[in-house]
Amino acid sequence: MLWAYLHTATDLPAALIPVLYARSPKIPHFTNAVGSIYYCSQGYIQLTWSSERIQLTELQVFYEQTLSLLDSTNSRKILSEHGQRQPLPAAAQHWLTHDWIPRAIKQVRVEYCAIVDGSNPMHRLSTQTVIMQAPAEFVFKRFATSVEAEAWLGSLPN
Repeated sequence: MLWAYLHTATDLPAALIPVLYARSPKIPHFTNAVGSIYYCSQGYIQLTWSSERIQLTELQVFYEQTLSLLDSTNSRKILSEHGQRQPLPAAAQHWLTHDWIPRAIKQVRVEYCAIVDGSNPMHRLSTQTVIMQAPAEFVFKRFATSVEAEAWLGSLPN
């Protein structure tokens, strides 16, 4: 019910959104072919990736929705669960490191990204490329499990 209200109410005050989100441990925000975005009441945004090959435009929509949720919840942390995610094409890697991440740092002061690595070695290589090319003020840390990633995010300041 809350979820439906949040997505149908156009006059909902922005200051009220974090209060409503805090009442549930994990609230879905957006889903497309790329994956799903959730707000977690522990104070981070969770990205859960699909195993589908994705188009750049779909990825851009996914990350713009992430930016919107970061902004509306005042979150500064991301948990990215890669699972069976396919490797990101070079154009997507470039867009992330040269457009989205710098804007996210500037607009919403995003600081941390915990990555739960996927099983595909080529995917892990494309992830490492993004990490190496991203601005230094965006801190990435890679984990084997979501429990480890959640613990790290929980140890960080909000």
